[in-house]
Amino acid sequence: MRFESPVRHERGLRPGVFFLVNTLAREGRLTPEQRAFWRAGNDWFDAAYTTPSTAYDRAANPGAVAWFKSTATHLIERVPGYLDLLAAHGVPCRTVRSTDPGRVVYEDDVQVIVVPYEAS
Repeated sequence: MRFESPVRHERGLRPGVFFLVNTLAREGRLTPEQRAFWRAGNDWFDAAYTTPSTAYDRAANPGAVAWFKSTATHLIERVPGYLDLLAAHGVPCRTVRSTDPGRVVYEDDVQVIVVPYEAS
């Protein structure tokens, strides 16, 4: 399961939910309450699972993106708050499901990072 923009950005990828909300924060568009939610949420997610930086190496894995495993319910159940932030700012986000989203470059118990077939 992946939460992503329906629109590709300049590198041809569909940014994920965290990238989209982080962009709002970086641009200073969040209210103080939204910013507090975002900061606490990101801290929780950072502690809850690994972000393997080598999987995102642009030369080795161009276009690599993360997908939640459907069994990672403790992570997925926290995403709606992020979706609410995006909706409040008019930023579209869609939910995509696939059993074969691309070439797997990293996998653990809660996520799979793939290079989508269209990016391969």
